[in-house]
Amino acid sequence: MSDESNVYDFQLSPEQEQRARDIHEHSIVIDLLFQGPLSPTVVPAEVSRQIREECEPLMDDPMAYSAHPAKRLRGMSVRGELAEFKDEWYRSGITAGNRELDLSDVNGIMTSMGEVQEQFDRVDWLVKALTAADIRAAKTKGLKAGIVTAQDPAGLGKNLDLLEALHGFGLRVLQLTYNNQNAIASGCMELANGGVSNFGMSFIRKLNELGIVVDTSHCGKQTTLDACRLSDKPVIASHTGAEAIYPHRRCKSDEELQAIAATGGVIGVFAMPWFVHEDPQATSIDHVLDHIDYMVKLVGADHVGIGTDWPMSDVDWSLVYFKEHIAPKLGFAKGDGPSTELIHGFEQYGLFINFTRGLVARGYSNEEVSKIIGGNWLRVFQQVWGS
Repeated sequence: MSDESNVYDFQLSPEQEQRARDIHEHSIVIDLLFQGPLSPTVVPAEVSRQIREECEPLMDDPMAYSAHPAKRLRGMSVRGELAEFKDEWYRSGITAGNRELDLSDVNGIMTSMGEVQEQFDRVDWLVKALTAADIRAAKTKGLKAGIVTAQDPAGLGKNLDLLEALHGFGLRVLQLTYNNQNAIASGCMELANGGVSNFGMSFIRKLNELGIVVDTSHCGKQTTLDACRLSDKPVIASHTGAEAIYPHRRCKSDEELQAIAATGGVIGVFAMPWFVHEDPQATSIDHVLDHIDYMVKLVGADHVGIGTDWPMSDVDWSLVYFKEHIAPKLGFAKGDGPSTELIHGFEQYGLFINFTRGLVARGYSNEEVSKIIGGNWLRVFQQVWGS
């Protein structure tokens, strides 16, 4: 890592440091909720200022005002106007990360498909991962792989033909619901805890048939348990935590974690300051590793991965606005949602090796570390998508 001041102190010996570097370099590293590679800490201050000026005419439209900075950064990145986009991805060592579609409504579907495809069309070092082999090939060739995913399928309604078309586009991981109730199932913020609907059963069957991974991250407890019972393929939670470590509605109970593992699936641990520790201002990568440790002891190292979900490819002032004006409309509890808090030791994506260093510090074997930082995700992809 180029900035030694940002190396989190795990008190590793020189031999352990070298071991961590070797594991990270030779492993396929996957972040399955990869909001990066940009983050507020690497966006130049002048770029942030310019975008804020552009946003002033949008003040009367909160959604447009909030969305513009990330959209602007995305456009600059694919046009090669932000060197940090490539620099941070390569510095992180991440082989593959998701590129997310917005399936919440028809406009979102059309717009996000164009934006995601533009990344693959214009960034010559980024390839679309349709099979597990595509990710392996990217590693061999020194390229990066983008996994097309989505979190909120509400815009699909009950149109399974549209789901099939999205698979043709490259959709490979899909969450059943995002916090709230939809036609498929109940989200984690629904007090009724209704589980998977009759239509949801057909939806899961279609995901299995197409080869799209069933994701339960924002799903309610009964939905998660139902999905694990109904799916013929491994079920995952791309980004969550252990309820036993921190009792937040976005974290999962032991019963859910065990059910996911029993399908052959994987639980990705997130790096969201509000969801892993009681004090978001004092949350460190050690708190994230506590969730990983707990899950490994509960379900085994073959069923744990990483899906950071943080930091965002955005600017600080926009994240604060989102938390105050947008997050409550999306089902976030008061005080939750993106803002300026960061995980100490993971302030930006270029520091991803700190997960590997932390796992080495906690006594994991080389094989276990390699599985947790990406190998387990790759196994699930091979089982669901094909080799």
